[in-house]
Amino acid sequence: MRLILLGPPGAGKGTQAQRLVEKYGIPQLSTGDMLRAAVKAETEIGKRAKAVMDAGQLVSDEIVNQIVSERVDAPDAANGFILDGFPRTVPQAKALGEILSGKGLKLDAVIELAVDESALVKRMEKRVAETVAAGGQARADDNPESFKKRLVEFREKTAPLSAYYAGTGELKKVDGMAPVDEVTEAIEAALMQAAES
Repeated sequence: MRLILLGPPGAGKGTQAQRLVEKYGIPQLSTGDMLRAAVKAETEIGKRAKAVMDAGQLVSDEIVNQIVSERVDAPDAANGFILDGFPRTVPQAKALGEILSGKGLKLDAVIELAVDESALVKRMEKRVAETVAAGGQARADDNPESFKKRLVEFREKTAPLSAYYAGTGELKKVDGMAPVDEVTEAIEAALMQAAES
């Protein structure tokens, strides 16, 4: 089961990914985690990534693509994986297709959690209020202004992936505003449908 979860910040990708990890026994591959692991392991590509990050620059697509390529070869990803935060752009999506094709693999599905952005902002504000009321600390970027900026960035860079994967026939849309269990059921139904096609 090789999946990509798409959706803006706060859409519930992390929650759904954890459920899929538990059900299918496949790893959730987050770009940030993969980068940190490559740097820590001091792999050749990890050293290149560290030099770029130490210089305060963004890691190039070429480096990220290579890290993803190496990570999907790891034994724990033999039965599949869930990509989280990658691809972020259409060029990355095309590169991913080439990477997988070169390994004789393909995606089983791209699941998009479709959400109402204004409702997402309200959901985030409620989550922050509940966290603070419970004596917890809200994430630094969990405030309406930075959250709206993250949504704009998502819309500009990542939202075009929806059209790209719709064009390849791999996209399955799920109502991300539904209750969590219903979203999980809709994802399961989409995965069954993808397996049959």
